[in-house]
Amino acid sequence: QSGFGAQPGGFGGPRRGADQRAQTTLNFMTAIRGDTIDLQAGDGRVITVRIPAGVKDGQKIRLRGKGAPSPSGGEPGDLILEVTVRPHPVFHRDGDNIRVEVPITFAEAVKGATIEVPTIDGGTVRVKVPPHSQSCKTLRLRGRGVETKKSKGDLLVELAVTVPNRLTREQEQALDAFIAASPAESPRDDLM
Repeated sequence: QSGFGAQPGGFGGPRRGADQRAQTTLNFMTAIRGDTIDLQAGDGRVITVRIPAGVKDGQKIRLRGKGAPSPSGGEPGDLILEVTVRPHPVFHRDGDNIRVEVPITFAEAVKGATIEVPTIDGGTVRVKVPPHSQSCKTLRLRGRGVETKKSKGDLLVELAVTVPNRLTREQEQALDAFIAASPAESPRDDLM
């Protein structure tokens, strides 16, 4: 039987507590790995919540039963937690992939090389740079990105060829010889 003022579970039965909203700011690695944190509710309660691995900046997490208590003995409400993730100085998130820009020398770009690249687990991995690599070339390391319950992203290594600030006299002479031996071409011809 329903009528004016009826509540789920019968007229006058226990009411569910209200949902509450909260915000928290996480560092980049905590958002990637997940963690258990304590939050202070508006009513002074300290709530321990589990942040799942792989949360994104701006994501809202519904934490069942962590909201306001019921005023009439029913179930507590939910806590809707909005997450802000601080940027990382080296890693950048791209969906479930992680991007890292890695500087390489001109010689490594031309001849190819094996280089060490940082990973989000705090270690490094050896990566083969193919000969004749250009700046902005992206190398994909499968399965080394963000791991969530549903998927595992990749580590995207973006190469950035660096130019030396100073050259020795021998380097200047070698560069002049390289320029003299090079054909007269412009990498900008396709722009016109």
